[in-house]
Formats: sequence, C-alpha cells, structure tokens
Amino acid sequence: MKQILVTGGTGFIGSHTVLELLKEGYDVVVMDNLSNSNRESLRRVEELTGRRAAFHQTDLLDRESLERLFSNYDFDAVVHFAGLKAVGESVEKPLLYYQNNVTGTLNLCEAMEKAGLRNIVFSSSATVYGDPQQSPIPENSPLKAVNPYGATKLTIEYILKDLHQADSRWNIALLRYFNPVGAHKSGKIGEDPTGIPSNLMPFITQVAVGKRDHLNVFGNDYPTHDGTGVRDYIHVVDLATGHVKALEKLTENPGVFICNLGTGHGSSVLDMIKAFEKATGISIPYEIAPRRPGDAAICYADPSRAENELGWNAERNLEDMCRDAWRWQSQNPEGYPD
Repeated sequence: MKQILVTGGTGFIGSHTVLELLKEGYDVVVMDNLSNSNRESLRRVEELTGRRAAFHQTDLLDRESLERLFSNYDFDAVVHFAGLKAVGESVEKPLLYYQNNVTGTLNLCEAMEKAGLRNIVFSSSATVYGDPQQSPIPENSPLKAVNPYGATKLTIEYILKDLHQADSRWNIALLRYFNPVGAHKSGKIGEDPTGIPSNLMPFITQVAVGKRDHLNVFGNDYPTHDGTGVRDYIHVVDLATGHVKALEKLTENPGVFICNLGTGHGSSVLDMIKAFEKATGISIPYEIAPRRPGDAAICYADPSRAENELGWNAERNLEDMCRDAWRWQSQNPEGYPD
C-alpha cells in the first residue's frame, strides 16, 4: 500500500495518524470539512515530517465532491476518522449524529465500491460495549451502545461487516479505541476542542493554563478504589501507530479484523489528576459533581489481540500522556490559531 485517504485527518487522532503515516513513507491525502478541526494541524505535521499531505475540504455528505476525489486519485486504502463525536451532543441531537456519521459512511463506502477500492480502517470506539459486564474487555464482549454516538459507531460496524459478508474482497479493520489523550512530544499538534471540553484531559489542561477555575469530577461513589470512574487512557501517538499496524494487517487480506486499542490498565479520574500534578508540578483544583447518566464505573481494554496479531502495544504511561498534553496546551493556550 502506498497512497492512503484519511477522512477527518485534521482532527486530534487524525492529524497524529497522518504524521505517523508520512513518517512511514505513505503518500497521504486528507479530506475534512473542518467543522471541528483546523487545517493548521496539517501545516504543523508538514513542519515536523518534512512531507506534505494533500488536503481537500470535502464533506462526506457531498457525494459529488466525494466521487470526484476518488476519480482524481488511485487510493490503496482509506483510514476513516470523520464523524461527530460528543456523547452529550449526540443525546441532544441524535438525528444530526445518524445523518452525519452513518449516512456519511454509506456515501464513503459507495464511492469506494465505485472506485474498486475495498480496504478500510474504521475508527470505532469502546462505546460499542456500553456498560461492560467485565474489565478487561475482550473483543467478543456483548455489544450494546447506550447513547446515539455509540450507536452510530456500532451501526457502522454492522454495515462494514455486512459489506464483507456480501463481497469477501473487502478487507476491514474495526479499531475500538478506549480514551485517547496526550499530544505529540513536540507540542506542535494536540487536542483542540471547540467550546467546553467533553473529555477529561483537555479539561485538566485548560484548568492548568488558567482558562477554567476548576475541574468537575462526575461522581465519587462508584465501586472503584477511590470512588471515581476508571478508564483506559491511551496516548494518542500510540493510538496513531496502531493505525499504521492495521494498514499493514490489511495487506494480509484478513477480511474483517476487530481489535481493541488500549493499554489494558484502568486509571481513575483522581489517578489522572495526581499523575498530571506529578508530571507538571501544577495543582488542579476540582469539585465533586453528580454522576453523569450512562457513565460506566470501570472500563478498560484487553489489548492482547493487538499485541498478538498486529505486533502493537501501548508504550507510553500516564505521566507521558500528562507531560505531552501539558506541553501542547502551555505552548498553545488558545489551541490552533484561527
């Protein structure tokens, strides 16, 4: 494989994956509608790698532009990140999420079929496990999304599995992420959420940089070692290298390959706060708030399949994640420039 289309490639995980792909010698084309990201990320990726990814501002709902893109390039595979991703917003606006995420993916798959392209790595999520019955969570755990965002990820997984069932020439990697955090060690690219962050790490870093006066910790009465929710936090660069490994796996014609990307270790919200304070020397004030509906007590991955079949494992620890996230935020207190 040589030429890769990355949808949503200017976003947090997308931009880090573009960087790793360029480093590995792939030719990369990025398409993104820039609804929740910034093209500046690709300029900085070019600065870091000395290589440029071609960019097209295109929306997956624009079928004509999408088909034109496929007619202008001869892609070997697609890495599909593009989609809306805020759980809370998905509860408020389910139709928006189904239209954008599911219809957009249908358009992408139809354009791929028309171009004779049947290799795709899909950005799925641990949300497809819902409130898990066990942790660590293996890939054969029951699937039950508990919010519209997770339901769109699960629906897309079903669509892609059905595609392979109908045509065995499709090779599909379904990568179920756990909780991506951190940033590139240079501090040049990182997570730049619009508005109030919905994830823990950018909220912590915004408190640390003075944009917010405290962190809300949602619930301290869970059945965990300190009462706060436990999650599997994975460094975004480790996550990005997992996509490179998944592309290599597709060359083996695996059919449908399903894989968790996580560390296999659970850390609580208070663990993360302490790790950040240790890594940076900055105190993070926090207040206990009521639980959020739908939040699981404990959720972390069994990553053994990724290690055994992709030759991949997470290399960076909590302090690395905190240190790199802080370097990004402190060097870019307002995120990417407009």
